[in-house]
Amino acid sequence: MISPAPGAAVVTGAAGGLGRAIAAALHADGWPVLLTDLDAAGVAAAAAPLGGWSRPLDVRDEAGCAAVAAEAAERSGGLGLWVNNAGILVTGPAWEQDAPTRRRMFDVNAYGAMNGTLAALAVMRAQGRGHVLNVVSLAGLVAPPGETVYAASKHALLAFSLGTLADLRMAGHRDVHVSCLCPDGIWTPMLHDRLDDPGALASFTGAMLAPERVAARAVRLARRPRPVVTLPRWRGVQVRLLDAAPRLALGLTPVVRAVGRAGQRRQRRRAGADGP
Repeated sequence: MISPAPGAAVVTGAAGGLGRAIAAALHADGWPVLLTDLDAAGVAAAAAPLGGWSRPLDVRDEAGCAAVAAEAAERSGGLGLWVNNAGILVTGPAWEQDAPTRRRMFDVNAYGAMNGTLAALAVMRAQGRGHVLNVVSLAGLVAPPGETVYAASKHALLAFSLGTLADLRMAGHRDVHVSCLCPDGIWTPMLHDRLDDPGALASFTGAMLAPERVAARAVRLARRPRPVVTLPRWRGVQVRLLDAAPRLALGLTPVVRAVGRAGQRRQRRRAGADGP
């Protein structure tokens, strides 16, 4: 029997991909879920089989995040969970990305998640309970080649999340939580179009995770908060070791390139087999 959810859940970037999978998994776990996305029509369609509760939201809009948090708080049980999932990935060396591209990644991946976190915490601190779950990425633990600016934005989100959790504890908030979920590469549209992208090789060095697997772990984390969870766990150990030994990590760059190319070829074969 599913235990009652501790309030309503908000998921950003929920029109498709991982966000939609997380929203569906939370709904199946008994959470009333408010789906949000920049794509108003897309998020409404995604919400239709999950109770039909959706709102268009640009996470870069601080006031918009606050309005969504206030709406969710009006539900019975208040705002129990806010999932910052919205994110964008642009690959390639940092010197090939112009200032607007770099700014856009930080605005969505870091500042957007900060907006959502702070909007949710304004409600949760007043309630005395609640949970913010930030979808970070393994790139938040170690910077992979070809995803430098993306990784920097995710490093910023990880630091912000852990620092905010410490601040909450210092302020005496024991029942308000912040968790980070750091998955390996996920087979979503974000990577579907990067099978020939040399800048995305690092995303294909591990086994591609199904969105449903990551969503299932997010649901477990929603019920049992932890500061940082990696998926799969062994990859988290691996990248932490590389982060602790940067000279070794740099020396392994040719290996990363070779393994990533093999992963892309493997996914291309699978995509071809699954196609029409």
